[in-house]
Amino acid sequence: MSTATSVQIAESRVDARFAELKQEGRAGLVTFITAGDPDAETTYQLLRSLPEAGADLIEVGMPFSDPMADGPAIQASSQRALRNGITLAKTLEIVRRFRAEDSKTPVILMGYYNPIHHMGVEKFLTLASEAGVDGLIIVDLPPEEDRELCLPAIQAGLHWIRLATPTTDDKRLPKVLEHTSGFLYYVSILGITGTRAAATEEVGAAIERIKRHSKLPVAVGFGIRTPEHAAAIGKVADAAVVGSAIVERIAESLDDNGKATADLVDNVTELVRNLRTGLDR
Repeated sequence: MSTATSVQIAESRVDARFAELKQEGRAGLVTFITAGDPDAETTYQLLRSLPEAGADLIEVGMPFSDPMADGPAIQASSQRALRNGITLAKTLEIVRRFRAEDSKTPVILMGYYNPIHHMGVEKFLTLASEAGVDGLIIVDLPPEEDRELCLPAIQAGLHWIRLATPTTDDKRLPKVLEHTSGFLYYVSILGITGTRAAATEEVGAAIERIKRHSKLPVAVGFGIRTPEHAAAIGKVADAAVVGSAIVERIAESLDDNGKATADLVDNVTELVRNLRTGLDR
């Protein structure tokens, strides 16, 4: 089986982190939070706390009013953020503040093309690069639309991280892997985020098939909620991605007015530490 096109991004924090994980013989933990949920300052404080709690890479969701892949928990987090005035420009400013203190932890922006198109691709890529963003996961741009954002992003030095699903067969997979770099995000279930969990055996078989096409690390997400499940995924994948469970912990830590309580950051970091402990077993 042929190996798909490899994209090289200079001085990549993502490549460096996965190389460290491989050398240490452990699976990575990728955490997801939505920018501006429930407010920009809390997002910044969460970003500061996640690496120490055990996050190896951080996905930051770009809130969007009409998501197609997000389940109820992440949809609600986007709505909270949008109600509180978060914008794409403010999202990038949060990353910039974080990067001023943390030069090593990779930050990936995840979301949809509409807000980027509204800002303008060239302006967005300039601001994202200056802010210290390492890569993009754009859910609604297939490989056939690479000229829209994928190729300009690679030219700007950002990883283009693509999603593969259980229905991505051997015929489609090389196209999905083309221009993909950093890692491949394997969506372990059919459907939206946070709704159910896939069997580890099925995930393992899917990753074996992907590895026949590419040497890229594979991170598995959608449906991972507990340290035990993270540990099981960590035995067959290069990293586990946890989003909905973290976003739900944020929601549980809001007061009656939807504002962050004093315990919010500690509550989230406790969950992340437990996930990290599970992965390290």
